[in-house]
This record gives sequence, C-alpha cells and structure tokens, in this order.
Amino acid sequence: MIEDAGKYGTRYKIYGNQLFREDNCMFPARCQGIEHFLLQLLPELKNMDLVINTRDYPQLHSSWQHKGPVFSFSKTTEYLDIMYPAWTFWAGGPATKLHPTGIGRWDLMREKLEKAAKAIPWREKKEIGFFRGSRTSDERDSLILLSRRMPQLVEAQYTKNQAWKSPKDTLDAPPANEVSFEDHCKYKYLFNFRGVAASFRLKHLFLCKSLVFHVGDEWQEFFYHQLKPWVHYVPLHSYPSQEEYEDILNFFKSHDELAQQIAQRGHEFIVQHLRMQDVQCYWRKLLKRYGKLMKYDVKPDNTMKRIRGGRDEL
Repeated sequence: MIEDAGKYGTRYKIYGNQLFREDNCMFPARCQGIEHFLLQLLPELKNMDLVINTRDYPQLHSSWQHKGPVFSFSKTTEYLDIMYPAWTFWAGGPATKLHPTGIGRWDLMREKLEKAAKAIPWREKKEIGFFRGSRTSDERDSLILLSRRMPQLVEAQYTKNQAWKSPKDTLDAPPANEVSFEDHCKYKYLFNFRGVAASFRLKHLFLCKSLVFHVGDEWQEFFYHQLKPWVHYVPLHSYPSQEEYEDILNFFKSHDELAQQIAQRGHEFIVQHLRMQDVQCYWRKLLKRYGKLMKYDVKPDNTMKRIRGGRDEL
C-alpha cells in the first residue's frame, strides 16, 4: 500500500530515530517546512513509512481507486487523505512580492501581527470590508465586483499570481499591489476564501482582531473544526452574491459591539490554541497514532537520503 501511495506524495521513512526522504521533492521549501517538525519528534517515534503530499490539492478522492495512506494539508469530506499541519507554519509559504521566499515562520508572523493589532484599536479601524489576493478561485469574483460598485463598503482587488497572463486573470482590471498582513489590520472586516484548496491566510486574519468572514466550509485544515461559526468568525456559504455581502456588512456596521465581540473571540482562540507548540503537539499525536497502525516491520532503504537539521545527506 505504501508503494502505491508513493505516487501521490513524497516518501519519508523514520527508522532508528532518524529521518529519511526519497531524493525527489517537488517543492523543497515545503519539504523543509514539514521536516522541521518531524526532526524534533524523532526520539519519540517508532519506525514508520510516510507519504506526505506537498501539492496544494489532496490526492485520495473517495470515488477513486487510489491506495493510501497519504498525508495532505487540506481536504474536503470527499477525500480520504490524512490532514497534517501545513508546511507554512515554518517554511514554504506562498511566495509574493512582499515575501519572495514565502510568508515566513508562523511564530515570528504572530509577533508582527500582534503588534499591528495593538497599534490599531477597533475604534480606529476602517469600517469597510477588505480583501487582497489572487484569483485562485472564481468564488472571490462577486466580492471584487461589489467593491467596484460600492468602494465605500468594500475594498477588494485581485493581485497577480504565477499563473497571471493578462487582465482577464484579474477580471479585466490591472492587478493590484499586494498588501501586508499587518496592513490588513487597518480594516474592521476581513474576508477569507478557499484558493486551490484551503487558503493559508485564515489564521493570520484572526490575529488582526478584525471580524473575519469565512466563505464556504468545504475546504478544511487540521484546526478548522475547533473554530465555531458566529462565535469566532462569521460563516458565509460558498459563492455569496453581491447583495448578500452588502447585507451582512451593513448588518455588522449597525451592530458594532457584536462584531467586536466575535473578532475578539476569534483572536483569542488563535493566540491561545495555535501556538508553535500546539502545532508540534498535533504532529506528535498524529504520528504516534499513525505509528500504531504499522502492522509490518519497517525496513531501511539505502536509496533514500537522510535528513539532518534541514540538510540532505546521502
């Protein structure tokens, strides 16, 4: 089964409290982001084989004949992949003009956003919705179009991404400049959408102490199920219309205290429950439970590279 699963991800092996990986890694920075956590846990883990998918999209649709197990960072209920904390907590985050090598470590970004949120209290935030990102899903289109029609209510624009070819890829408008997460904190209402799979931005938005509108609940990361709609964020169904966006924003503009309460609870949840030690704890529990399922003797493989402290060694 592991041999079959190897078609859908990068093969790893933990053997004798050492970490090994096949030579091929489709996204080296993403593998580095995963290996940071695996290396710390080696003394606690039994021998095991792993297939870790570093693509954006999950691999094991329930209707297909793929053989598992495969670990993926995000999925819907239609997939059988095992969810793990995304590589972006350490390395391999989306490369942007502002962050050409990726967003950067979660623990350091938390500190930056905490300072930004403290510097812009609720009463000083701009009372409009905000979104800035690329068109990785057309689910975002109606918010962009509302922004063009009612800029006093929403400021939402598309940026370039690696697939950008012409203004058609930004709904026939010039691509906007990217905006740092710190500058997101200037706005009271922030929108999160799926991308190719789950978007990496959700956890960052909460740290602004702004009200988060989370569009669609199909795509999940490992921590989403702990977030409660209407307690930590405002849920919106997939593909809201312009009118629905307009109504919900106007509702919260007239219920400012409720908006602030939800924003505060969302912020507190991420601050208290999504620390780096919490991510490491999740990895530990996940791999220990997975290790108990190993029903065969794991054998060494001299074709794989040993990973030590982020460096590959033969």
